Amino acid sequence: MTKILKSTKILTKKEPERRLLLPLKKRAGRARSGEITCRHRGGGVKRLYRILDFGEEKLNISAKVIALEYDPNRAAFIALLQYQDGEKRYRLAPKDLKIGDEIIASEKAEIKIGNRNKLKNIPVGTQIFNIELESGKGGKLAKGAGTSAKVLAQEESFCHLEMPSGEIRKISQNCFGTIGQVSHPEHRFEKIGKAGRMRLKGFRPTVREKQ
Repeated sequence: MTKILKSTKILTKKEPERRLLLPLKKRAGRARSGEITCRHRGGGVKRLYRILDFGEEKLNISAKVIALEYDPNRAAFIALLQYQDGEKRYRLAPKDLKIGDEIIASEKAEIKIGNRNKLKNIPVGTQIFNIELESGKGGKLAKGAGTSAKVLAQEESFCHLEMPSGEIRKISQNCFGTIGQVSHPEHRFEKIGKAGRMRLKGFRPTVREKQ
């Protein structure tokens, strides 16, 4: 439990931004027809979905980090940004990002934690996350807590990335990636501790049949 407390000390004690919340309907493991397609699901604590910006809609506009928050729908923490035009948005928070930092999404942004660049402008050896597969479609790769990919090489119109699994992938240099590593890497070491916490997460008991 000590590790959990240490990781949450960086979080801001505030209510989530109401304009960036959506209701999240639970289906308890059922398909649209009502038939159970995934067993042992149901109950759990009510949650509101946080609308995250995985793309580059706010290009070339700097933003200030005004809060770091817990998201009940994912293992990583999220950052609340306020842009120069006054708009607020949530984004995945990288490790070591601090309140008051300024970040930007731009084709040739400075290489620093939280900035979002095109892959062709990111130096070899840099850790990145929230990586696009297709230009303009938003981040799809390396979004889990503590994950990141490593830039291995720049070749013609492709960037070679070493994924968290160890796989090497070629991705178009025109795709974007965010500098750094996804926050909350301690998540993999956290222990549930008791059955009650699993029930709060929406997992019902599993009974094994005798052989």
